[in-house]
Amino acid sequence: MDQVLSQQEIDRLLNAMTSGELDEEVAVEESEVAKVKNYDFRRPTKLSKEYINTLHMIFEDFSKMGSGVLSTQLRTNVQMQLAAIEQISYDEFIHSIPKFTLLGLFHSQPLNGLQMIEMNPQLCMLLVELLCGGLDIRQARKVEEDISDKKSFTDVELAVLEVVVQKLTEVYQHVWKEITELNTVVDGLDTNPQLMQNMSPNEPVILATFTVSILEMTTFINLCIPYVFFEGIIDKLSFRNWFDTTKSVSSEDTEELHKGINSVQLELEVLLGNAQMSLADFLHLAPGDVVKLDRKITEPLETYIEGKPFFRVRPGRKDSYLAIELIDKLEGDEGE
Repeated sequence: MDQVLSQQEIDRLLNAMTSGELDEEVAVEESEVAKVKNYDFRRPTKLSKEYINTLHMIFEDFSKMGSGVLSTQLRTNVQMQLAAIEQISYDEFIHSIPKFTLLGLFHSQPLNGLQMIEMNPQLCMLLVELLCGGLDIRQARKVEEDISDKKSFTDVELAVLEVVVQKLTEVYQHVWKEITELNTVVDGLDTNPQLMQNMSPNEPVILATFTVSILEMTTFINLCIPYVFFEGIIDKLSFRNWFDTTKSVSSEDTEELHKGINSVQLELEVLLGNAQMSLADFLHLAPGDVVKLDRKITEPLETYIEGKPFFRVRPGRKDSYLAIELIDKLEGDEGE
């Protein structure tokens, strides 16, 4: 029981049942009715709440990486955020999107099922305008108003949009890396979802909806994934596997990490010494003058990386360049 009754409460309850104020059969029926839940067989819930929470983490990464990829590609700020994850039927998904829209079809080996990225025509035309030279905020509003008469995309527009779909599928492949290795391939583009028959209408799918903000336009991108995609990796979607600390780090991940770190630029400084002089002497300095420092030429110098001391060095020359020779690491910095 959720609550422990006192002796007085038990006595009052027994008296109420004895006097007829409380019907025992009604109380039993109410308790049984409360345990019954409605189930819609047209919208079967295949994935548990735990697996949906894992998908939230995966698609949050997709939205963050997608924002960076689109911002770089469009050369403007793009905000992409996960709005919702639903388990619906394929027929409901088809009837929830416009009759004329852009569907990017792709599959991810070795998993089954055809996945789809849906972008509405307003977003597609804005992407085309930006990728073909850009437009200001007023032009973006004009595209939004005039797009209602558009019934198809030109070959040039489809070629440009295919590049965007390709970039998003690369992000999709990357965010699943912690679960399984995928080889995502774009199968093509379609503009009429009503004529697509690649799934049964009652096929359960996962629909992830993302909000996309570009300039002053806020719209949506939908990601449709059939349930058969998850059948081979259902056990790997648990939190226990996601946060498993016993998994070994692969050599490929280590190599990628080293490549990323090696490209980071750091500021390196060598302190020759300190000197004190009057302002008059400083103002009269000229090329060829000698400044006496507080350090002997035989003493090692200190090297600073991003303002922190790291190594003792000896100055010298290599060919026609000034150079330093590393002697040893400064004490107390082993952990850095």
